[in-house]
Amino acid sequence: MNSQKSVNPGSVSLVTLVLPIFFESLFRMLVSSIDTFMLSSYAQEAVAGVGMVSQYMFFIQLLFNIVCIGAGIVLAQYLGAERHQEAGLIAQAGAVMSVVLAVLVTVLVLSGSSWLLSLYPLEPKVHQYAWQYFSIFGGLGSLFIAFNMFQATLLRTYGYTRDTMYISIIANLLNVLGNSVALYGWFGLPVTGVAGVAASSVFSQAAAVIMTRYRIKAQRDIVFRAEGWRTIPASIYRKILEIGLPSAGEALSYNVAQIVIMAMVTTLGTYAMSAQVYAQTLVRFVFVASMAIGNGAQIKTGYYMGMKKPEEAYKRVYLYQFAGTLISISLVLLLNMFKQPLIGIFTKVKEIADITYNMLFVSFYVETGRSFNLITIPALKGAGDVQFPVMVGIISMWGLGAFGAWLLGLHFGLGMVGIWLAVGTDETIRGIIMLFRWKSKRWMSKGIV
Repeated sequence: MNSQKSVNPGSVSLVTLVLPIFFESLFRMLVSSIDTFMLSSYAQEAVAGVGMVSQYMFFIQLLFNIVCIGAGIVLAQYLGAERHQEAGLIAQAGAVMSVVLAVLVTVLVLSGSSWLLSLYPLEPKVHQYAWQYFSIFGGLGSLFIAFNMFQATLLRTYGYTRDTMYISIIANLLNVLGNSVALYGWFGLPVTGVAGVAASSVFSQAAAVIMTRYRIKAQRDIVFRAEGWRTIPASIYRKILEIGLPSAGEALSYNVAQIVIMAMVTTLGTYAMSAQVYAQTLVRFVFVASMAIGNGAQIKTGYYMGMKKPEEAYKRVYLYQFAGTLISISLVLLLNMFKQPLIGIFTKVKEIADITYNMLFVSFYVETGRSFNLITIPALKGAGDVQFPVMVGIISMWGLGAFGAWLLGLHFGLGMVGIWLAVGTDETIRGIIMLFRWKSKRWMSKGIV
């Protein structure tokens, strides 16, 4: 990993900034799919249990994103304005906040995971696997997850997206190796099952923390020191929270709604739970492109706002959105063309496969709407417009998404198809509203610097 020349992301093409983010995310999705495949060869109950608590793992990561999003947006605008010393204070404050939040999450998970899982009508084996994975990865691994996420945000905001890509690839390969040892007993070691898979995930995150810290120290333009953290002004913490809390609030609301929807899925049985995991695993490869473009749009919009060039951001985000939606639709088409052999990789159970086929067809609707949210919302946040997406998101996610899932999926008996239709309606309506918000240009007055 050779050092990269520091580049202002606002001055380069989106392709140059986003490609490493795209390949990093794609590789992470691939490894996640491999994890699911490996667990399916171990036990279907393991897939259901890990899939269920993965919603809570995502929730934990969204909590850590309060700091990452807030620090990243504020940092981008200060770097765009070339106020580098203040940018260094933001990095220090973000690190302190990440550690404090991670310790709090660790205590909560270790003390409350058993009680939380007892609220679900789970089969005994599913409950056991869910508890093992959540306690080890969500509890013991939280400190590594939080600091890894923050350091990666720091590198990306300074423009070193290739470094985070390389580190992610190495860490995920270590995770696959650890999973193989845990599930197949490689090298003569005992099979430790789901507990070993969770421990492997913790180890890979710890390795990523070490590698990312090394790359940060190698870049002379990144101001990030451990000493002096006790004297960071309170105003720096406030600035990060003012942006991070509401901007992450939109994502937090989304994930809580998804947890409620997953609780509805559990009432449909283990087959439905497994189909949900497999369908989500496959559609992640669809929205990874829009997600990468959205990450790039957020960084570039932050830089443009810092440089006092909001009109440039206004024009470019429309181009980003068009490209992201076109890519999403094309990938959903390919996914549906090859869905039979793809699903056959994960399961041979006809009932599970049939449910998954229907869900993938509905994904045309879901992913078109999702592409709007994955690109336009990060752009709004990058500009500092964080209140509006939260307000609209809460209303839509719960009124259309969660309530609609109950109405169509459970009340009218449409099952998983009804649940995904409700999710697609939430994504589409919310995305259209965000596009109109961008068109209004009201976000131009929300700059931080």
